[in-house]
Amino acid sequence: MSIKATTFEGRDDFQRKPIAEKVINLLTSDIPVSPMVIDGNWGTGKTEFCQKLIHLIESDGSNLRPVYIDAFKADHADEPLMTLLSSILKLLPESERPSLRKAALPVAKFGIKTGLKAGVSWVLKQDAADIADDFASNLKSAGDEAINYAVESLLADHVEAEERIETLKQALQKIAADSPIVIFVDELDRCRPDFAVSMLESIKHVFDVKNVQFVLVTNSTQLRASINHCYGTEIEAQRYLDKFITFSFRLPESFKPNGYLQTSASIHHMHQLIGNSTSLNPGLNQQGHLEFIDILIKENQLSLREVETFVQHLEIYQVLTEQNGLADNIIYGYKHLGLFGIFLFCFKPDLANQLTQGVIDAGAIAATVGKSKLVDIKALKGAYPDSGDMISVIVGKEATINGELFKLQGEEETQQWNETLRNFFHPHMPPHDGKIISIIVRAIETLQLGDISV
Repeated sequence: MSIKATTFEGRDDFQRKPIAEKVINLLTSDIPVSPMVIDGNWGTGKTEFCQKLIHLIESDGSNLRPVYIDAFKADHADEPLMTLLSSILKLLPESERPSLRKAALPVAKFGIKTGLKAGVSWVLKQDAADIADDFASNLKSAGDEAINYAVESLLADHVEAEERIETLKQALQKIAADSPIVIFVDELDRCRPDFAVSMLESIKHVFDVKNVQFVLVTNSTQLRASINHCYGTEIEAQRYLDKFITFSFRLPESFKPNGYLQTSASIHHMHQLIGNSTSLNPGLNQQGHLEFIDILIKENQLSLREVETFVQHLEIYQVLTEQNGLADNIIYGYKHLGLFGIFLFCFKPDLANQLTQGVIDAGAIAATVGKSKLVDIKALKGAYPDSGDMISVIVGKEATINGELFKLQGEEETQQWNETLRNFFHPHMPPHDGKIISIIVRAIETLQLGDISV
């Protein structure tokens, strides 16, 4: 169920083409915006957007030359510099390749890791005062001769690295003079921390060249975690990252399909997937069930990828129940509880396993539908409680832990909720206390491929 459309013309469900057009405007302007970061959580459609953006660049008549790099696939090679250089080489016609190879080979042979990383990136991540303190401390623990040799060796390596890098920069600048190069580095957040940081440092120190621009498609939160993993939590990761990034924006996770009402991209995507699924439509393509699914998506901030995972498991459940588990004729409340069990199986496996073992934590379960306490049903003045409130009352009745959070108070409130529950499970009375949760458990055990015949 992966997203396969590669152009905005093929599909632009979340109205992201205008964003891509603005990115191109920035890349073709005189304002420095490189390296640029397209930020977003995992599963929010960053890769699809990147591919569509590249296609738009290739078809819009600009002289930009885009290059796409899947950093995660290159991670195993452990050579980010070579990954970047080889990608540019592939972009160039044969006539332009020898000059770049000639300039790149000495840098590669010299060993950018030892020369540049030890000499330059270490300095970048510290303040001058920190460097002075460390240097003074090291002086006390080494003899004069050893110190002189180490300093001279480091300075010589650093000078040689800088000279060779400068030659490479000049070659790159000449190649990109007439047709600017834009290198899109995707999946950097999925790489090993040391590879991700080394990629950033290579971009900063080797490719800081006119008409060579970088767009990093990544999750900045994970990138900051990679920086802390490499250099320790004592450094401020965002401050370090700011040394490498010129402009950053977050790919929006909502849009306005009607030009007015803001809508979650994940919710919109879920509705489309259900509507197009022969096994889920019409069984789930009904207002009440869709509203409940919306609650689950919103309260748990499901990404586009997680929405696809959820729909996939709904369809698997239908196969395992011979298309009956979520069928159109299933009792409304039963279907809701089945949906909830599938959701727990997908995204809250610990809670799901607890339920199958008879442990019912009302607080933890209700939190998944955005509830922390019992709604005042009298204050609703006849309005129907939402599906999250219904789930909370049900688990509160049968809870083994935190049941007091949703305990019914007094005869009047109990009577009102019991009547509401009867409507929820219409046309049948709900099961006796101690058995409603079994509907959720049954859905979980179905996906566990357990014996549900009893």
